Amino acid sequence: MSIHPLSRPDTPASSPETPPRSTMDRVFASLRARPGVSAAGAIVLLVTVVGLGFSAVTSPAEAVTAQWHAPEGAAVTPTAAPAEPTADPAANAISMSATGDIIMGDAPQDLPPNGGKGYFDKIKPLLPADLVMGNLEQPITDETGTGKCPAPKPGEPVNCHQFRVPPSYAKHLVDAGFDLLNTANNHSRDYGSTGFTNTQKALDAAGLKHTGATNQITVVDVKGVKVAVLGFSSYAGNNSLLNLTSAKKVVAKAAEQADLVVVQVHMGAEGAEKSHVRPGTENFLGENRGNPHAFSRAVIDAGADLIIGHGPHVVRGMEFYKGRLIAYSLGNFAGGGQLRSEGRLGWGGVLKVTLNKDGSFVSGQFQSTIFSGAHGVPQPDTKDRALGLITQMTKDDFGKSGAVLSADGAISSPAT
Repeated sequence: MSIHPLSRPDTPASSPETPPRSTMDRVFASLRARPGVSAAGAIVLLVTVVGLGFSAVTSPAEAVTAQWHAPEGAAVTPTAAPAEPTADPAANAISMSATGDIIMGDAPQDLPPNGGKGYFDKIKPLLPADLVMGNLEQPITDETGTGKCPAPKPGEPVNCHQFRVPPSYAKHLVDAGFDLLNTANNHSRDYGSTGFTNTQKALDAAGLKHTGATNQITVVDVKGVKVAVLGFSSYAGNNSLLNLTSAKKVVAKAAEQADLVVVQVHMGAEGAEKSHVRPGTENFLGENRGNPHAFSRAVIDAGADLIIGHGPHVVRGMEFYKGRLIAYSLGNFAGGGQLRSEGRLGWGGVLKVTLNKDGSFVSGQFQSTIFSGAHGVPQPDTKDRALGLITQMTKDDFGKSGAVLSADGAISSPAT
């Protein structure tokens, strides 16, 4: 339905003796002409009409000139333009989950039954997220003849460890729900460069993404958000956590290619007593395992939005730096019969973090896991032992910058 302005009736031309009447005159005369309306009543009605809306009885020509003017000297406040609607950053938030070290067995003599089928079934319900990541602590390859460990001499302790599983085991990672695996660690080249290349091929063939090679930036599209994932360690062939200058450069390059940057890093000394994070360089068996505190801050300064640590074989505390979460170690996830499981060495967990597209933290959750048995099969820990240890280490090591962990594993940033 269209609305048209009232047309104005033709008005006879005025004569010098009869000046043209204004709209107010015509309205007053019309009211007076009604039966039973006195002059006083007409005035009251006229005032009411004017008060309710002068424009309703004003002709288009008169409406243009009927403008309000501020009294002389009065301040005039301009009318603000309607605010533009702002985009809701949470509309582009994505969830990511991550685990610590994964070993599924050691070929050919120590593999789980049924060819490893169902190895992750007990833990599978904890993993789902928009992007699921894990630290693959072994090559996926057939024998290459280039194992790093020499045959031990009789009576000598074994201080070298190497693990591998057949290429078919990549499918078990898919079945568990993993999307991307980190290969930057001290076991990715247990069977030389050939074994490392075979691992990449096996993951590619299974449709799994991977990261960790020197200068490798793996960008994945997650619900329209570009996420760059980089792997660091203290070993050759990986992005180095020991050279902060080069680390910052590759992270800055990743930040130019993606909306979010996630750093996977294998850092810190190993052992049941290594749950604390202290400033300074950490060493293990004569190796420089980096300065976790300095490295994490450096890469966040360069553009990283989330740091996921592993390597010590125990969980460590969590803290926030410039609004970005640092999880210093997620511990052991799957032992494969190769990792020790006594005490805190058998504790791990699944970290789930939701970030906005701009990198700001939305929420976090940590769910405790354990592994046990001859094949180190991972499963939920109803006693939440890893969560308890992380909570205590966070309080001991980070103070006001420490993450706030609730009894149910919810993670929030500290009050600022």
